[in-house]
Amino acid sequence: MKPRILVARAIFPETLERLRQHFDVEDNPNDDIFSPEELAARLKGKDGLFSSLSERITPQLLAACPQLKAVCNMAVGYNNIDVDAATAAGVVVTNTPEVLNKTTADFGFTLMMAAARRVTEAEQWLRAGQWKKWRYDDLVGADIHGATLGIIGMGRIGQEIARRSIGFDMQVIYHNRSRLAPELEARANNARYVSKEELLRTADHVILVVPYSPALHHMIGPAELALMKPSAILVNVARGGIVDDAALIAALRERRIAGAGIDVFENEPAFNPEFLSLSNVVLTPHIASASLATRRAMAECAADNLIAALTGGVPPNVVNPAVTGGA
Repeated sequence: MKPRILVARAIFPETLERLRQHFDVEDNPNDDIFSPEELAARLKGKDGLFSSLSERITPQLLAACPQLKAVCNMAVGYNNIDVDAATAAGVVVTNTPEVLNKTTADFGFTLMMAAARRVTEAEQWLRAGQWKKWRYDDLVGADIHGATLGIIGMGRIGQEIARRSIGFDMQVIYHNRSRLAPELEARANNARYVSKEELLRTADHVILVVPYSPALHHMIGPAELALMKPSAILVNVARGGIVDDAALIAALRERRIAGAGIDVFENEPAFNPEFLSLSNVVLTPHIASASLATRRAMAECAADNLIAALTGGVPPNVVNPAVTGGA
């Protein structure tokens, strides 16, 4: 008998077909977002879960589904999963790192450039019929070339962003839990390690690329925003909750910073509607990894993990290796 799995959200048909070759699959072609109760009901008797960030894996869910052996997230982040509880229950947790690094870095640069050059505001102005003549000061923004780029979170994606800055002759400063090895700093456009406070005071453009954890909740709040230059741009392609969205809205409304590019929000998709009243912010719906090739690679990576976890192998991207006997 094949192991039984739940694919919690709609995925590429070819990935689903590949999973059917190994498992008895219950899928979700309507792409419904299950309530906690419905998710628990559907997971009962299942050996594995192909999950997304919309599924909350709690101690209560794990207790209700004792047959569950693997939760494989189609995302690099896994703050939707109580990893400690999963480990205690003997459930392997996996994610999809590496495959989205370059695409997310591309998008971080996209948001930075769009916010700095006021692209959203300019398009709305044009569409509203306001473009009647040329003026020297119409929609002037900030340059990217020659500017100082501050990256908070210098992991794989942060380093990719830094490498993209080489073509713009930018100076790169960064803050991280620990300093990178000298050879990695050199590859990342000779990035210079600084404190978070110095980065916020110095950078013309600040990009956030840190994973979410309770310890980092609202790591950018009123005090941090107050350190930034009035001309600075803030970009968040990390996770909702890293930024205090209410504090950011206030800073943008009062022009205490020049602009922002935001792809992730607190309580998304039910984000703070006050963002919509601002002209100096570029808003996107959590699409930093949304190229077709990358989303396909993420789906296949999650499938690789689930197939290995339930057929006697070791998944390539284990978050809690204690379950599989790793370090």
